[in-house]
Amino acid sequence: MSKKEKIETIKVDDVNMLPDLLDGRHRVIPIVTGGDEVVEHVDIPEIIPILTLRSSVLFPGAITPITVGRDKSINLVRDVNQKGGILGAVLQRESEVEDPTPEDMYKVGTAARIIKILEMPNGNLTVILNGLEKIEVEEYVSTEPFFTARVTALRDSNPENNNVEFEALIDSIRDVALSIINDSPSIPKEAAFAVKNIDSNRGMINFVCSNLELSDEDRQTLLEAPGLLARSRKLLEILIREQQLVELKNELQEKVKQEIDKQQRDYYLQQQMRTIQDELGEGADDEIEKMREQAAKKNWPKEVGDTFEKELQKVERLNPAVAEYSVQMTYLQLLLELPWNDVTEDNLDLKCAREQLDHDHFGLEEVKERILEHLAVIKLKGDLKSPILCLYGPPGVGKTSLGKSVAAALGRKFGRISLGGLHDESEIRGHRRTYIGAMPGRIIQTIRRCGSSNPVIILDEVDKVTVSTHGDPSSALLEVLDPEQNTTFHDNYIDMEYDLSKVLFIATANNIGNIAPALRDRMEMINIPGYLLEEKIQIAQKHLIPKQREAHGIKDDQMTFTNEAVEKIIWDYTREAGVRLLDKNLAKISRNRAKQIAFEEEYASEVTPVQVEKVLGMPKFLEEQYEVGGMTGVVTGLAWTEVGGDILYIESCLTPGKGGLSLTGNLGNVMKESATIAYEWVKSNHRKLGIKADMFEKHDLNIHVPEGAIPKDGPSAGITLVTSIVSTFTGRKVQDRIAMTGETTLRGRVMPVGGVREKILAAKRAGITDLILSEENRKDISEIKADYIAGLKFHYVRTNEEVLELALKK
Repeated sequence: MSKKEKIETIKVDDVNMLPDLLDGRHRVIPIVTGGDEVVEHVDIPEIIPILTLRSSVLFPGAITPITVGRDKSINLVRDVNQKGGILGAVLQRESEVEDPTPEDMYKVGTAARIIKILEMPNGNLTVILNGLEKIEVEEYVSTEPFFTARVTALRDSNPENNNVEFEALIDSIRDVALSIINDSPSIPKEAAFAVKNIDSNRGMINFVCSNLELSDEDRQTLLEAPGLLARSRKLLEILIREQQLVELKNELQEKVKQEIDKQQRDYYLQQQMRTIQDELGEGADDEIEKMREQAAKKNWPKEVGDTFEKELQKVERLNPAVAEYSVQMTYLQLLLELPWNDVTEDNLDLKCAREQLDHDHFGLEEVKERILEHLAVIKLKGDLKSPILCLYGPPGVGKTSLGKSVAAALGRKFGRISLGGLHDESEIRGHRRTYIGAMPGRIIQTIRRCGSSNPVIILDEVDKVTVSTHGDPSSALLEVLDPEQNTTFHDNYIDMEYDLSKVLFIATANNIGNIAPALRDRMEMINIPGYLLEEKIQIAQKHLIPKQREAHGIKDDQMTFTNEAVEKIIWDYTREAGVRLLDKNLAKISRNRAKQIAFEEEYASEVTPVQVEKVLGMPKFLEEQYEVGGMTGVVTGLAWTEVGGDILYIESCLTPGKGGLSLTGNLGNVMKESATIAYEWVKSNHRKLGIKADMFEKHDLNIHVPEGAIPKDGPSAGITLVTSIVSTFTGRKVQDRIAMTGETTLRGRVMPVGGVREKILAAKRAGITDLILSEENRKDISEIKADYIAGLKFHYVRTNEEVLELALKK
C-alpha cells in the first residue's frame, strides 16, 4: 500500500464506535493524531489535576482508553469532564500500590483532554484520553480530593529537516515494528496497516511506543527521552531487543508445538490401537492380566515373585508406545518362562539306566559307572548336588553325544552350549538391561529352553574358550561349575540369583592343558581314550551302520557289513582315535547302495572288503607292518597321537668322529633330552654293556626317527633310544616283532608313560607280538578287556638292563 493512502484520523465525534471495541472481544489500538505538529495547540495551565496510571503510559498525540477504578481517580475524571479542563496522566512506579503518594509517581507524564467517558457494568469508568503534550511535575499542590500539581510543559524538539540519521532511524523503526507485528500473535495485524500508512515521524514514533508490547519502564523511559531523535534511538534499541525475544519465543513455541503434535498423534494412534485390541480381546491390559495370572501359578521363590509384581506395576504405568515398554515386557516374559523350582523326576531304576547307557554307547565304562553312582546316592539319600564332569579325549570318541545318553538315562531334559571361540564373559553371565539389545547369558537361555531346573547341560569344547578385552569367559565359568557357589548364580540380565546346583553339567575337551587350572580343579576329569579296533568294529555294527541305513532309507536285509569289511575301512581309510571318519566312509558306501537300489541294479546285500575298495578307492593309508626284524640299531617304538596310537622306528649309526651326538627327524626338546640321557647312560655303563671306552672317542653317533615331516616329542621313547644305541655300539641285533615304550633316567630306571591303550592298538595292528612296558604300567593293561589284547605278550621291567636283556639277541 502506498504512502498516499493515508489513515483517517479519528476525530472526537468518531469515538462513538469505541464501546463496541471495548466489549472484551477486541484489543483496542491506541490511535495517534496526524501531523508532526500537535493537532490541537493548547496552553497547559500551571496547576492541573494529576491522574495516576497503574500500568499505562500516555504519549502526546495518542488517543488511548484508560480504565479508572479508584475513587479518587473517578472523582478527578468526573470533575475534569464537567469543567472541560485538562488533566495530567502520570505513571505510578509500582502498580501494586493501591493508594500512591507523590513519591510513588514518576515526574514526567502527559497532559491530556478527556474525549469520552464510558460507564462500565462493574462500576469502573473507561476514559478516552487524547494526549496533548509532555509535562514535568514540579511539585504537588494538594492530594485531596485528588492530586493537583504545578507542572511545566516539555515540548518534544523536532530534528532539523533532512536529518539523515533521523530518517534512517524512522525507516528502521518501521521495518522492525512490522517484523514484530507479523511475528507476534498477540498484536492485531491491523497495526501493520497503520504503521505502513503513518506519514508523520512524530506520529510513527508515538504510535509504536503506544502499541507494541513494551514494559511500563521502557515506555516511561521513551516518554522521558529529550526530543524525538533521542526517543527514536532508544525506541530502536528496545525494538531490536523485543524482536529477538519474539523470534526466540516463536522458535520455542514451534518446537513445543511439533512435540505436542507428535505426542497427540501417537496418543491418538495408540488409543485407536487399544480400541481395536479391546474389540479383539487382545488389549495391553489383558496381556498384563494374563501375565499376572500366570505368575500366580508359578512355583518360584518369594523374592522373584515380589520383583515380578514390582516390575509389572511399573509396566502398567508405561505408555505401550515407549521403547522401555517392550524391554520390560521381554524381561517379565523371561521370568515367567524360567522353570525356577520346577524339576523333572529322575529315573531311579538303575538297571534301566544302565541298559540305556549301554544301548547308546559302546565302552566308556568309567563314565557310565560315575553316572550310576550318582543315581545310586540319589536313590538312597533323596537329594544330592549334581557332579561337574569333564570328559576329555581325542575328537570323535563320543564325548558330546554321551550327554544325550546320560539325559535319557536319568529321564532329564538335555541342553547343549558350544563354548568354542567364546570370548565375551557376558555370553555366560548375560548383559545388564541398561544396554540396547541386552539378553540373558547362555546358561539361563538353555535352562529356559529345557523347561526344568535340573537338565543335563553339555558345555562343549571348554578348552577352546579364549580371553579378550571383553573379559575372560573361563573366569565366569568358575561360578557356574563350582557346586559350592552355583546355588546362587547371578545373571546380569535377570539381576537375581538362580540355583544351578540341580543341573548336571558335563564339559568336554580335547586338550586339558588349555583349560585354566582353577577351572580344571572344579571338575571331575574323566579320560575317554581312543577306541581299539575291536571296539570300533562293535560300534560300527551296533550303532553306525543302523544309523546310516535309517538315514538313507535302506532296509536291514538290503545292506550288511562283514567284520572284515569294517576292519578294512578302519585300517586302510582312517587314522583316528574316534569313529567320525569311519562314519563318513560308511555313509559313502550307504549312498552307493541307495543308488543301486534306486536304479534297480544287481547287488549283494553283504558288503565285503572287495566292495569297500571298489567304492572308496585305493587305500589311503598303508598298513603298518613290522619290517625291521633282525637289524642292528633299528628298534620299534610306540607313540601316542591325537588320532590314536602309532609305531615309529628309531635308527642309529656310528661314523668316524670325536664322540659327537646328532639328532634328526624333527624332534622336540623333550625327545632330544631323552636321547641325551640315553647316550650318557650308555657311556656311563659301557663296561657292563661290553663297550670299549675308545669307541665313544673315535666315533660320532647319529640318531634318526623316520617321517621327518611329522613333529615328534615326549619322553616315552627313552628305553627305545637306549636299546638302539646299545645295539649300534655292540652289534647285537634286535629281537623280532618286539616293541617298547617307557621313559628312562640317568640311573637306568624305567618310568611309566601314558596312552597305553592307543599304543597297544598300534602294535597289534602292525603285527607286533611282544611289548616291553614299565612295571608301573601293569595296572593300565589290567583295565583292558582280555579279548582286545589276545595274541600280545607283555614284559614289565624296572631297569634298562632288563630291557636290553629282553630286546637284544645274544
